[in-house]
Amino acid sequence: MAGSEKQSVALVSMAASGGLAIAKLIAGLLTGSLGILSEAVHSFIDFCATVITFFAVRVGDQPPDERHHYGHAKFESIAALAETGLLLATTGWIAYEAIHRLVSGDTQILLAWWAAAIIIASIIIDFFRSRALSRVAKATTSEALAADALNFTSDMWSSLAVLAGLIVTWFGFPAADSIAALIVAAVMVVIALRLGKRTLDTLLDAAPGSATEDIRRIVETTPGVLSLERLRIRPAGATLFTGVVVSVPRTMPIDVMIALREKLARDIRAAYSNADVTVTTDPVALDDETISQRVRLIAHRQDLAIHHLTIQRVGIRTAVSFDLEVDGKMTLLDAHEKATGLEAAIRRELGEDVEVESHIEPLPEKVLPGEDLAQRSKKEIEALLRRLAAGEKRVSDIHNVRVRRNPEGIFVHYHCRFSPAEAIETVHEIIDRLEMQLQQAKPEIRRVIAHAEPVGYAQH
Repeated sequence: MAGSEKQSVALVSMAASGGLAIAKLIAGLLTGSLGILSEAVHSFIDFCATVITFFAVRVGDQPPDERHHYGHAKFESIAALAETGLLLATTGWIAYEAIHRLVSGDTQILLAWWAAAIIIASIIIDFFRSRALSRVAKATTSEALAADALNFTSDMWSSLAVLAGLIVTWFGFPAADSIAALIVAAVMVVIALRLGKRTLDTLLDAAPGSATEDIRRIVETTPGVLSLERLRIRPAGATLFTGVVVSVPRTMPIDVMIALREKLARDIRAAYSNADVTVTTDPVALDDETISQRVRLIAHRQDLAIHHLTIQRVGIRTAVSFDLEVDGKMTLLDAHEKATGLEAAIRRELGEDVEVESHIEPLPEKVLPGEDLAQRSKKEIEALLRRLAAGEKRVSDIHNVRVRRNPEGIFVHYHCRFSPAEAIETVHEIIDRLEMQLQQAKPEIRRVIAHAEPVGYAQH
């Protein structure tokens, strides 16, 4: 819809430029007015420019393809640059002819009311089409249409200067026509320089306005971002292509990293609705990473699951041990290769003098068929658990006890409470001790799964 509106307004503008150029040329030739001739040449240049704009808009609205990954919007910038060149060339000719007439005194002009009427009609037409072009240019961020709107605004003022020159000439000062032509030339130079600078900025990928500072501030104030490594902004027609590379802790979970990228893109688009944003995260190592974090990260990168990770300091050496989970049907040869690869990667990260030991065990993926234990047996185990827990001063409120049997043995599940300020290592130690005591009293119990809750929080 936007592309159709752009093409329609460009086509109407092209027809108006052609009609005005012909009318002004006839009036200028018949009257000998340099001011009107300069306006005729100006309108002819406008006609050429609007033809360029029309086709540039049609090409620029085409979507990206295999050769033009960022689309075709810069064709509009090329059209605007061509229009700048035409404006400067026209200005040079008008200025030369005006100065020549002033110096030579050759200022014979045939005054006619219809010549003034053509200029007045030109002013009215330029007023309405510059407004229409400016409205569509702002709505579609079209540089080519914006260039046309700016050009026709200058046409309106230069036509007023020519009209004033004709009026003064009517009152017996023929040099006013050449002076009006010089005013037209001066206006055209200013417009051409402004248009040329803006167009070159786009073609040279200059970031618009305060975009760099705004986007940098958005990125650097976003939680989770360590630093902004690279920011690239390039305008192309209505789109502001924005590439951001940020460094993040390499221990950051993948889902958090994805959410961070989405938030950055969303915040940048909130500030610049026409932005096409690409965010890349660069995970980096932090000085405060623990050995445990580094080992787990290495395992995660190799898509391996580990548990029972233990870090020991033996004299001046570090010893790392862990259980490596693999498919139970995997051969020892394949499992050993995975373990060896992981151990080697850990040594490369921590140092070749680090002792790394792995224990390979099957990954427990099977679903066990289970059933609730008979109510009498369940109550007996629950009573035993409560007696054992009563001997621990820090644990309280044993609840939600479930006892089940499956092919591996009896599994006991329960919830309990600790002080909210209790250290996790203390909680874990007490729960482990209760599990060991329960299994000593009832050897048929295979596992005890305890869920600790802070005192004061609702049961679940």
